[in-house]
Amino acid sequence: MLSRWLSNKPRLADLSEQEIIALAISSEEEDASVYLAFASQLREDYPASAKVFEGMAEEEHTHRNRLIELHRARFGEAIPLVRRDHVRDFPSRTPVWLTKQLSLEKIREVTERMEADAHRFYTVAASQCLDASTRKLLGDLALEEVNHETIAAELCDEHTPSDVRQSEDDKAHRQFVLTYVQPGLAGLMDGSVSTLAPIFAAAFATGDTMQTFRVGLAASIGAGISMGFTEVASDDGVISGRGSPIKRGLATGIMTTIGGLGHALPYLIPDFNIATTLAVILVFVELWVITWIQNKYMDTPWSRATLQVVVGGALVFAAGMLIGNA
Repeated sequence: MLSRWLSNKPRLADLSEQEIIALAISSEEEDASVYLAFASQLREDYPASAKVFEGMAEEEHTHRNRLIELHRARFGEAIPLVRRDHVRDFPSRTPVWLTKQLSLEKIREVTERMEADAHRFYTVAASQCLDASTRKLLGDLALEEVNHETIAAELCDEHTPSDVRQSEDDKAHRQFVLTYVQPGLAGLMDGSVSTLAPIFAAAFATGDTMQTFRVGLAASIGAGISMGFTEVASDDGVISGRGSPIKRGLATGIMTTIGGLGHALPYLIPDFNIATTLAVILVFVELWVITWIQNKYMDTPWSRATLQVVVGGALVFAAGMLIGNA
């Protein structure tokens, strides 16, 4: 059914020159709306970058007007409604309403991809057209799409000099840390450290790998759910500026569960000694990962991060062994 539907959509090579111009007009309109949407999303937190995207939208409107004038001269006032999703091999665009949560850096990447797609379209479309005026305009637009990188750079120089851009990048990085890294790190630490005691207590108390795995699975999932809901309920992000509570809750809950499962999964191995040895090794790996994240994203010195994580983990691990052997 899907293949039959796809087969009914024409390829770019099947379009007439009028349809190619109509497709170019609608594409320029769509790209301009995407840039304006990006500008609207960035205006509050990144006003300088918002001006860059407003300038790029103006460029797309200029292209659209030139294409409309060409269509009016060749085919009249009635422009066929041909959109990118009507053509089988035309690059698709993510709907604007799905891009609201993109980071500043991701928006820049999407913009570069949009300009590259537009360049390829105009290059192919120009090669298909026989009319001299149409071919010239499409070829000119292909070159201008390549030059958009320069235009974007000029707009950035005008609206986002190096100090402003650095400030915006720092703000975006800080928001990423507050929304994802910090909650995720807290979850990973809690999952890795807090589950050490029950898992190893169960292991040394029972000597049964499957029972130990069940305890570890329950402790990990329970801790993940608890930490996730706690993060969501403790801060709505409005005053603190830490971002969406749902995102933070998911980051915390998922990383808490992963942290606990890391040293619970080895107990799926029937041999107790092998399972325990592997679990201990994985504990050290988890603690090293936590230390690395603290150093990279939280600017915590290696010595302090190592001391905090290793001492805390060692105390909980020792408590689990002592209780399990009691």
